[in-house]
Amino acid sequence: MIQSNLTIIVIFVLYLVMMLLIGLMAYKKTSNTEDYFLGGRKLGSWVVSLSAQASDMSGWMLMGLPGAAYLAGLEAGWIAVGLTIGTYFNWKLVAKRLRNYTEVCDAITIPQFLGKRYRDDQNIIRIVSSLFILIFFLVYTASAFVSGGKLFSTVFGIDYTVALLICALVVVSYTFAGGFFAVCWTDLVQGILMFVAIVIVPCAAVVSMGGIDATLARIEAVNVNMLNPFITLDGSSIALISVVSSLAWGLGYFGQPHILVRFMGIKDAKSVKKSRRIAMVWVIFSLAAATLVGMLGRVFLTEDLSNTSGETVYILMVMKIFPIIIAAVFLAAILAAVMSTADSQLLVTASAITEDFYKAKFRKNASDRELMAVSRLTVVVVSIIAVIIALNPNNTVLGLVENAWAGFGATFGPIMIFSLFWKRTTKKGAIAGLLTGGVTAIIWRNLGAMYGGIFSLYEIVPGFILSAIVIYIVSKLDKEPSKEIQAEFDKVHQMNQNC
Repeated sequence: MIQSNLTIIVIFVLYLVMMLLIGLMAYKKTSNTEDYFLGGRKLGSWVVSLSAQASDMSGWMLMGLPGAAYLAGLEAGWIAVGLTIGTYFNWKLVAKRLRNYTEVCDAITIPQFLGKRYRDDQNIIRIVSSLFILIFFLVYTASAFVSGGKLFSTVFGIDYTVALLICALVVVSYTFAGGFFAVCWTDLVQGILMFVAIVIVPCAAVVSMGGIDATLARIEAVNVNMLNPFITLDGSSIALISVVSSLAWGLGYFGQPHILVRFMGIKDAKSVKKSRRIAMVWVIFSLAAATLVGMLGRVFLTEDLSNTSGETVYILMVMKIFPIIIAAVFLAAILAAVMSTADSQLLVTASAITEDFYKAKFRKNASDRELMAVSRLTVVVVSIIAVIIALNPNNTVLGLVENAWAGFGATFGPIMIFSLFWKRTTKKGAIAGLLTGGVTAIIWRNLGAMYGGIFSLYEIVPGFILSAIVIYIVSKLDKEPSKEIQAEFDKVHQMNQNC
């Protein structure tokens, strides 16, 4: 056991050193805030696509989704379907338009883009946006730290709090140093590792159980309903509200700042098509494999996880199937997933607080050096708060991600779509939509916890719908945007048609 732990520690350390070296190399390329927050808009298709998907999926793909499939069978597959559809339409509808629009507006953050899009000289949009980003990313970053804490405590049996601190320290170190370059290039490596690990694990499990037919027979022997996406494990029909809630995860993509900012950093709009194809292959295979890991765990593991979140099923399968060196590499994939998301979230939060709150509200003439110092301080402070939130080991990765994902989707999703596709959208409509979506997501979730029923519908659905309705009504009642704003919209529209 000691020898096994030592081997895993060595692999982890080598992996972490490699990530830190990438961060240090990126530090040399970071001379101003545009480099730090957006990589100077110089990133290629492979880096952008894998970075976007790695930061998207986080530790929940290796722990949260397999845990859901372990407990619910193929019913959990509806989440995967919703995410796959959402990924495609986000790349298809938003990526190119956002890349061109933010270049025309000279914006390096999502709040800054919205502020410039509507000529918000009072910076109300930027301040409101940055506050929502801070609120929801604290929860989201905490989910990544929970993943890391569960990884170390399960593998090494060490104290959960110590595991959290180790994970947070590494993530903060290279995000602090290298900014967007470091985040994206480490995400490229981490995205590849995550993909290889999550695809190979279920394949290896199937082979070890005697092939596909034998595996299916064993799953059906445990529970015949595990392979039926329309039936719960207890034999009842899946409620429509559950299916809608799972599919609605796809709506969240349009409002995730850490994903949208990748579109802004790609070197040119023509590269989006290639990036979309790479991203879709990654997503389809990864989500399908993650769902399989959970279901296979029910027949492959002797441990009974039915009374827990089931989120350690991937860890236990890896340790049971593979030789220790390979197992250590595949366990490092969880670190990759944790780090690829937490670093992105910290960077987006830092950019929002620095550019859209500190500079916009207090220090309009602040130098790049001052702004980078503030952003790095923000990374440290936000990490500390996220660790405090994550200290409760009873938190589930999926539960925390579900909360933050809905918050972002409902807050930013509708206004991003309206901003890119409807010229008539006004500043008042944008502000009203942001507030409606964010507040609805928070209130609806609490109502669901208290009353259930219709309030058990995933909060992103009412939040997204109400926000869209409010944006439309308020904009229609408001006077038309200025000719300058409309001319800019038409310019971007023409750019989209030409590439």
